[in-house]
Amino acid sequence: MDRGTVSNANPVRLRVEVRTEGRSEIVTPAGELDHHTADLLRTPLEYAVEQGRARLVVDCSLLEFCDSTGLNVLLGARLKAEAAGGSVHLAGMRPIVARVFEITGAEAVFTVHDSLAAALAD
Repeated sequence: MDRGTVSNANPVRLRVEVRTEGRSEIVTPAGELDHHTADLLRTPLEYAVEQGRARLVVDCSLLEFCDSTGLNVLLGARLKAEAAGGSVHLAGMRPIVARVFEITGAEAVFTVHDSLAAALAD
């Protein structure tokens, strides 16, 4: 898989950028994470774990929307990362995205940081 930007036929919906910084694989989804775009995030998260990069930092600062399917992608990535001895850290969530995590209680199972810098410092 070519690392960098992954997008679908409609690049406005969701773009996912991937980069490595230190011991962290930083995955930055930008746009709307839902049923139609979930695989665009799932694929690079799973690939990172398969390649031994199990400390995943998801920079949510550009994520405008996340539904239950998107939440399930992140929960699945968390399980795979933890099985490989790693973790998933969420950073910079906008209030509308953070609300989904609050309502479902998912915030309790993730390490959530105010910013990407804070997630990388942890």
